[in-house]
Order: sequence, then C-alpha cells, then structure tokens
Amino acid sequence: MITLTLLHPSQSTPVQSWLFDSESVVRLGRGNQNDVVLYSAVVSRRHAELQNFESKWELINFGANGTYIDGKSITQARVVDGMIIRLGESGPKLLIRLGANDPAKLGKVVNRRSPSASTPDPSVERNTLLNLRNTPVENHPDIPTNLE
Repeated sequence: MITLTLLHPSQSTPVQSWLFDSESVVRLGRGNQNDVVLYSAVVSRRHAELQNFESKWELINFGANGTYIDGKSITQARVVDGMIIRLGESGPKLLIRLGANDPAKLGKVVNRRSPSASTPDPSVERNTLLNLRNTPVENHPDIPTNLE
C-alpha cells in the first residue's frame, strides 16, 4: 500500500490523502487522467509518477517546474517511507507513506482503490480537484481553518 497525503501549505498538517493498494504506477499532475490530480499553476499536466519495481517505489519527474525532495530538484529517486516531495519549487507538498497508516493522520481520503473493488465506492471521491494557488486558504472548503 502507498498513501500520498497533501499537506497544508504553511502548517504541514494533512489536508487530504489518496490510498493505493495494488497499483504498480501512480500518476500525479494537473490533468484529469492522473490518479492524483492537483490544480496548481506550477504543476504540469503529467508532473510525476511513482513506479513500483519489485516492492520498491521510485519517483520519476516529468514536470517542467521540477519535483523536489529536501529542496533539491530530482529526475528520479527511490521512495522512502515518510518522505515529503514538492511539485514545483513553490507547489503542493505531498507526504508519501508506505504500508498501513493511521486513518486519523490522513485528513480527508479522496481516493481509495483496492484489487477486490470491482466497482468504485460512491462514498469516496476520485480525483478531487484542489486549486491551492487561486483559492485563499481561509476560503478553501478542503483546508481546515481550526488547526491547532
């Protein structure tokens, strides 16, 4: 299982998460065909991919504005549990977790797929669109304002 959690831009608390149980590729970007869709001016339509090779995940950048780990631009990197990536130098931050997770630490789950699910769960949204750049944080419906 791999979980991607969008972090609040200033407080780094979970806003929403995407869970994937058995995928070998998870696509991130602004385009609707991606598994994780994030609308931001610095996110490319096809920005990055997470690829599973023999139970080890690799992150591959395709974005024109880069993908960053610890402030450094990468073209490809091995994924480690707990790493935080940024799409674009000033774009959204995502926490990557490998294995099972505590649901209380995920924020709003917007995508969950599993090998046994033949039909999507109607209670879980797929590809929730989030526009962090054009919506003030205090007015955004998916970003809690009462964080401690």
